[in-house]
Amino acid sequence: MVVMIAMPMVHGIDESPEAVEKWFKELGQMKEKVTKFHFYLHDTVNGTGITSVIVAQPNPKLPNQFGQINVLDDPLTIGPGLNSTILGRAQGIYLGAALPEVDFLISWSFVFTSGEYNGSTLSVLGRDSQPQKYRELSIVGGSGVFRLARGIATAQTYSFNTATLNAVIEIHAIVIHY
Repeated sequence: MVVMIAMPMVHGIDESPEAVEKWFKELGQMKEKVTKFHFYLHDTVNGTGITSVIVAQPNPKLPNQFGQINVLDDPLTIGPGLNSTILGRAQGIYLGAALPEVDFLISWSFVFTSGEYNGSTLSVLGRDSQPQKYRELSIVGGSGVFRLARGIATAQTYSFNTATLNAVIEIHAIVIHY
């Protein structure tokens, strides 16, 4: 009798409970690494290839999309063009969370689907204040090669179409992980 066991793996990293426990036991001997990323997030809310949908409408009596909730599954690309090489997806939500300004609360997972970090994720959380040129978002965790990750993702609007509300966001990220 042959028994086959499927082991969950992320680009060569065993994610089984036993392997994670072993990883934590060896954590004291591991060195921290710093990884830098530069990529583009394509948020398409109108037109063809929609990747972001409104699941809660804002109250029309309130300004600046306060209360609006979007769920997204946006491509992450190496270059600013949508036809550029895809690194992965930004999956999560953003919601209008401020009355006087256009500010969003961001909760995203950067899910890497190709290359060296294929199968790994980074968890991003923070305030995205649209009037600011640069918006700093916290990297608060990750999975796969980014276990216990922490860092900063700096977002800058690369392009925004006022008619369609589609946007391309340039992301620079610096991540500390093991």
